[in-house]
Amino acid sequence: MTTLRIGSGAGYSGDRIEPAVELAEKGGISYLVFECLAERTIAIAQEARLADPEAGFDPLLEDRMRAVLPACRKNGIRIISNMGAANPEAAARATLRVAAELGIAGLRVAAVSGDEIREALVAGGHPLIETGRPAAELGDRLVSANAYLGAGPIVEALAAGADVVLTGRVADPSLFLAPMIREFGWAMDDWERLGRGTILGHLLECAGQVTGGYFADPGIKDVPGLARLGFPIAEIGPDGNGTITKVAGSGGMVTTATVKEQLLYEVHDPVAYLTPDVTADFTGLRVTQEGPDRVRIEGGSGRAAPATLKASVGYVAGWRGEGQISYAGPNARARAELAREIVRERFALTGLAAEELRFDLMGVDSILAGMSPPGEPAEVRLRVAGRCASAAAARRIGNEVEALYTNGPASGGGAVKSSGRIVAMRSALVPRDAVRPRMTMVTL
Repeated sequence: MTTLRIGSGAGYSGDRIEPAVELAEKGGISYLVFECLAERTIAIAQEARLADPEAGFDPLLEDRMRAVLPACRKNGIRIISNMGAANPEAAARATLRVAAELGIAGLRVAAVSGDEIREALVAGGHPLIETGRPAAELGDRLVSANAYLGAGPIVEALAAGADVVLTGRVADPSLFLAPMIREFGWAMDDWERLGRGTILGHLLECAGQVTGGYFADPGIKDVPGLARLGFPIAEIGPDGNGTITKVAGSGGMVTTATVKEQLLYEVHDPVAYLTPDVTADFTGLRVTQEGPDRVRIEGGSGRAAPATLKASVGYVAGWRGEGQISYAGPNARARAELAREIVRERFALTGLAAEELRFDLMGVDSILAGMSPPGEPAEVRLRVAGRCASAAAARRIGNEVEALYTNGPASGGGAVKSSGRIVAMRSALVPRDAVRPRMTMVTL
């Protein structure tokens, strides 16, 4: 193969589905990759799996498969995704059921698992990066611990003939790097090509961000057609250099500016971008506009992969309570400020036990306190939120805000309240031999 075309079908769990369908039907791609697993998502998915052994995968998986499988099957496109979340095997079974509903026979679906390492994390006494304390100290508050796997088990699944590969926690660029390794026959220690492939994977992993989403700023950085934003395609050569483009006629744009913004997104060190597969080096990269919606990426390199793997650790960090209410018209800000002080005093009078509280006048001081433009706002929304040790305490936050209807300033409206358990994230580094990835071909 001289050129490999990979399309990015999603950049997060709730992303649009239509751009992926467009890629499958019109993109001329060989692989369609869905990156759908954020840091907190897998902890929430693990809780779902504990409640139901057949749950714990991405809630949009079946809708996505229903939408793209016919075109992918017709056009010989293979699908790779981390939509397996906390339950790749169940996700694979769900995909096979969708295929059966669509009359698609002979679909080979692989599940990549082995990223769940709670027992190894605790037994090994591994500390959390943020606190330096052993993860075991979380006790029964520990919800999940998942190591970031690399491209290896996905490559194994593709070599075994999988049409669809569903994984749990895998480093985002590795989802895209795997088909490059498979199609070009790169060695797993060919650091230069792995580094270049990882850079291209990083550009693709957030889908519409590199084609103008999250980039637009009206009058400053205008992007056409955002309502039907096209998702990116990478055209990759055997040397690991490539071109970012999109389906002709789709919305958005691919320019050196959109590419460079995504290139720097979530990169802590461009000389040492750490992944399970390689330590990528972004320096020396050349980014060139080679035509409308076509940007050439050349250069970059890599070094040996880190000796350890990062793990994301989900734990229960208390309960969240929230309440909101709006004030509008003359003197709206003063009424909202009075409402805020009433709630603050009520918490003191009733002895609310909260570990953290915040009081926001949304649109006035909720983000940039003290920097509001001059003049009185026509409307203000008060938001009160807090973190508590118990569900009962958290519920009291919203109740006090709702009580402002009849116990606070004039003309409050639109009150809402909510509460729920907080699942927070920490990180740990674990030896590679503590993680045992496995690939399974799944059947119904």
